[in-house]
Amino acid sequence: MAIQVGERIPESTLKTMSEKGPTDISTDEIFSGKKVVLFAVPGAFTPGCSVTHLPGFVVNADKIKAMGVDTIACMAVNDAFVMGAWGQSQNAEELLMLADGNGDFTALLGLGFDGSAFGLGTRSQRFAMIVENGVVSHLNIEAGPGVDVSSADSIMALL
Repeated sequence: MAIQVGERIPESTLKTMSEKGPTDISTDEIFSGKKVVLFAVPGAFTPGCSVTHLPGFVVNADKIKAMGVDTIACMAVNDAFVMGAWGQSQNAEELLMLADGNGDFTALLGLGFDGSAFGLGTRSQRFAMIVENGVVSHLNIEAGPGVDVSSADSIMALL
């Protein structure tokens, strides 16, 4: 079952890319005492994710932060090397690029899907959430392909 509005983000460890290589970051570090927009994509460098989803947050990062958001985080079930390279290629310096390499955090959220039929293995559903001090205040999960309810514009309307 997927995490619900009003529930606390589960404790987990993700990875980011730093000058020293892949670095652990806990969900407590990401969410505690902060207002965070977290959006997830099925995969870095995929068409919908690279053409629409991530760019919407990159272009609107200043506006989103001006609405009281401390961190905008993009997550995928990819490794930290891929997420770091994708962030660089998309000029996503203002975003926290999170790697959930094994899909553990995605599973804890109950937001995974089986993409094995497409050669993808287990991936994250496309979603966006607003998290305030570790508690989900809004959760928008895409019902099918495309970027609609999880877009930057949809999330900005909720802020």
